[in-house]
Amino acid sequence: MINVLLTGATGFVGHALAKSICALQNLRLAVALRTPTNKFETVHQYVLDDLTATTDWAFAVAGQQVVIHAAARVHVINESKSHPHTAFQVVNVDGTLNLARQAAIAGVKRFVFISSVKVNGESTSSGKAFTELDAPNPQDAYGQSKHEAEQALRQLSADTGMEVVIIRPPLVYGPGVKANFAALMSAVQRGWSLPLGAVHNQRSLVALSNLVDFIVTCLTHPAAANQTFLVSDGEDLSTPDLIRRLARAMNRPARLLPVPVWALQAVALLLGKGDAVQRLCGNLQVGISKSRTLLGWNPPVSVDEGLRRAVGGHRSCGTRSRADW
Repeated sequence: MINVLLTGATGFVGHALAKSICALQNLRLAVALRTPTNKFETVHQYVLDDLTATTDWAFAVAGQQVVIHAAARVHVINESKSHPHTAFQVVNVDGTLNLARQAAIAGVKRFVFISSVKVNGESTSSGKAFTELDAPNPQDAYGQSKHEAEQALRQLSADTGMEVVIIRPPLVYGPGVKANFAALMSAVQRGWSLPLGAVHNQRSLVALSNLVDFIVTCLTHPAAANQTFLVSDGEDLSTPDLIRRLARAMNRPARLLPVPVWALQAVALLLGKGDAVQRLCGNLQVGISKSRTLLGWNPPVSVDEGLRRAVGGHRSCGTRSRADW
């Protein structure tokens, strides 16, 4: 039996991951939370303060073989902090390294860090996917904080011998997804005409079920030790194709207007929405050949099945949802 501590267990990814781990016979899960919850009645819960450089993790990491660190200050679309880099640094860098140090002291064998494709950058050239060998190029405070945390964890691993596994997912979608992906599903469900028919891009996504399966694989796979991985569904989509597939999953028509991309970009700049249009119109592809060859991992859920699950969750919980496009 392998003892696993999970942070961020009430989040979009963390909650699904906790449920999956609880169903496995060879893993015993504990979760670290800021407030107790009835979502994990059969799981030991450690209640801690905010994730900072001074948080005391000693009692939570004692006796654990693996720590999965999914808690973070996430990407904020409408940032309200006057110094966002400092806010991300406190939680995502200092807080992460503090946890990892205490885990190493406690004898934790493996530390699995959920990072972000934003460490690689915000976009790719057409037909050129990011790989784990690419030089990091984070463009915002969130991506920079994840990059700095990765660097610190690699150094800690070299100093202590604790194995570190870094996972960089792109946009994650599934039941309970929020923000722009949820808004897109709502627009398709309502039959709105969307001015995206002339977009010819390619983007990598990862279904929640696929990401959870990949994380679970990395908990015990010997070849995952001290590696960095990109993960996706293994099939890239254009924005119009995504809309068509969502519409098919909803049994609704896909209403796409062929508005030129330059016109979308011009209007977006006037409205201060340039980043949002870039996410809808630009390319962001990730390669998963390393995950396939080194770990023998293949996405167990197809894109269409992943979208059906996301649509089902969207219908069952209204507009409550999450992710960043």
